Amino acid sequence: MCRETNRKRKRGGRPETQPAETAVDESAGTSQPNIDVTEVVNPSPKPASSDHRGRRRGRSTKKHENEVSVNNNSKTLTVSVPAGLSGEVTAALMDVSREGSMARALPAMDAVVKVFCVHTEPNFSLPWQRKRQFSSSSSGFVIKGRRVLTNAHSVEHYTQVKLKKRGSDTKYVATVLAIGTECDIALLTVDDDEFWDGVQPVEFGDLPALQDAVTVVGYPIGGDTISVTSGVVSRIEILPYVHGSTELLGLQIDAAINSGNSGGPAFNDKGNCVGIAFQSLKHEDVENIGYVIPTPVIMHFIQDYEKNGGYTGFPVLGVEWQKMENPDLRLSSGMKPDQKGVRIRRVDPTSPEFEVLKPSDIILSFDGVDIANDGTVPFRRGERIGFSYLVSQKHTGDSAVIKVLRDSQAVKFNIKLSTHRRLIPAHIKGKPPSYYIIAGFVFTAVSVPYLRSEYGKDYECEAPVKLLEKLLHELPQSPDEQIVVVSQVLVADINIGYEDIVNTQVHAFNGQPVKNLKSLARMAESCTDKYLKFDLEYQQIVVLQTTNAKAATLDILSTHCIPSAMSEDLKA
Repeated sequence: MCRETNRKRKRGGRPETQPAETAVDESAGTSQPNIDVTEVVNPSPKPASSDHRGRRRGRSTKKHENEVSVNNNSKTLTVSVPAGLSGEVTAALMDVSREGSMARALPAMDAVVKVFCVHTEPNFSLPWQRKRQFSSSSSGFVIKGRRVLTNAHSVEHYTQVKLKKRGSDTKYVATVLAIGTECDIALLTVDDDEFWDGVQPVEFGDLPALQDAVTVVGYPIGGDTISVTSGVVSRIEILPYVHGSTELLGLQIDAAINSGNSGGPAFNDKGNCVGIAFQSLKHEDVENIGYVIPTPVIMHFIQDYEKNGGYTGFPVLGVEWQKMENPDLRLSSGMKPDQKGVRIRRVDPTSPEFEVLKPSDIILSFDGVDIANDGTVPFRRGERIGFSYLVSQKHTGDSAVIKVLRDSQAVKFNIKLSTHRRLIPAHIKGKPPSYYIIAGFVFTAVSVPYLRSEYGKDYECEAPVKLLEKLLHELPQSPDEQIVVVSQVLVADINIGYEDIVNTQVHAFNGQPVKNLKSLARMAESCTDKYLKFDLEYQQIVVLQTTNAKAATLDILSTHCIPSAMSEDLKA
């Protein structure tokens, strides 16, 4: 048996089929067949008739022909060719295959664009101004509706965004339509009609399976032209999204994803987009681990924008839960042997679930899907996934039915899902930081970008323990609650002795709790008492004469070229 093939099988690809036919796969919606030659086989001659009188030792009763089976649009066509011409036919099929593959790949390649962005980040240490602007480049791709997808971190704090098509020398100014911080996706468009000429939008494919081949296309560092890397899907699970500080469905692949690849599409072997490259794992013990935002998350973002005219976010279940894998724990909670679920530890006071769910409730199912004792639900055949995936498939404002076990009785609740608000927010979503200044004391609200600006990338190790405890464990008690700190003290005669106070939380002002920065500014500005008294963390206090403090504020603002004693959002 002679076997000829025009390609090597990718590592981790599907097992080879039995060598019986040449598969010709024609993509839907294209006039020219996209031919993917899997194998060309020269089968053995057909056996002669069972009649022994027709046999001749060492001789053939007839001239044998080779058969090539072609599968086109789910119809199998068997073509008989002379044995001597099988090589030529095979070569011809391979040539057609290459041409078809190029015809399929070129439109997808042309839809990949290079994204140029000028960023101007806030200066959290001096919140009345911004940092020096800088430029970056990344990748994106065209989708239907004259829109372009890229990563949110590629256009974060953007001042100007421009796009350049493959093979073009022109950059087109783009408009940012929506930024999905949690899912790390941004939606752009270009007003210039010339940009859209000759560009065929990318089509989305289904969620790939493990070991499916993927090709990542983009403009990473190391060159100016388009780059293609390939690999396979290594893992599908709920992953941490670094930029969004959240957890959503993600794909792990072994294709290289480098700086500049962000926002580029990941294609399957049919030329359909199955995800967006967005982050990679850098560690001395690992190599070639990249992550892709899968199509369910992408479609959720697009549908959210089309439905609401903007990005509203991914809803979450406002509870913290505990696994119920211990049999004694299940028995003491009144669970029957056939019941499974997870125990609620705490309920977010600002979430809708706070009205119906209670600590120690056992969540048995979400929207009719049973939850296991480890918090997973069935995903696909042979796979399980965290039940937060079911929640993330919903949209903000959608309803869901939750079945819980309370006092050994199963109860169902219909709840309205909403986004999660953290006491220390993970993002300020493009807004300038808020601040208030009096007597040289600079007050601001704590956020993760603020901590990163003050303490660097290792802020989780370097920041004050009190702030980290609130970041990791404390829940907000009201929707507008903030952690207000003294960021720094601008030295002046009025604040002698207080110069060393840095990043210390403010608990109360003149005996009144400080709920947020706006309430502190309002109380301080309207204060008519003789003294301004601030109660700080670690039982520290700051006392200033009201008249002298307000008078000194104007001189301090002038000395440091600060245009206003408070940010614009606090003046409203």
